[in-house]
Amino acid sequence: MLPITYLGPAERYFKKLVEKPLKRAYFDAILAIRNDPSIGEQKTGDLAGIFGYDVSYKGTNYEIAYRVEEKDDGELVVVIMAGSRENFYEELKRYLK
Repeated sequence: MLPITYLGPAERYFKKLVEKPLKRAYFDAILAIRNDPSIGEQKTGDLAGIFGYDVSYKGTNYEIAYRVEEKDDGELVVVIMAGSRENFYEELKRYLK
């Protein structure tokens, strides 16, 4: 299982979440990513090097954007952003620029 770190947007999003079942769905998704970082869909174009992982909850699609970085002592999963699917990738592109 790989270590994980969160960037500002993801950290703020998870802090604001109040629905425990949705938090649990994200927690399970992050565990799956830590066990197998290639589980997400690799993005292309402007978002090359970023993976996206879908989380469904009560009929709504949510997304986790992350990347895997090489460190001296192995790999590290960096969660960049999380949120509802609506306008998610536009916000992610804005954040990365």
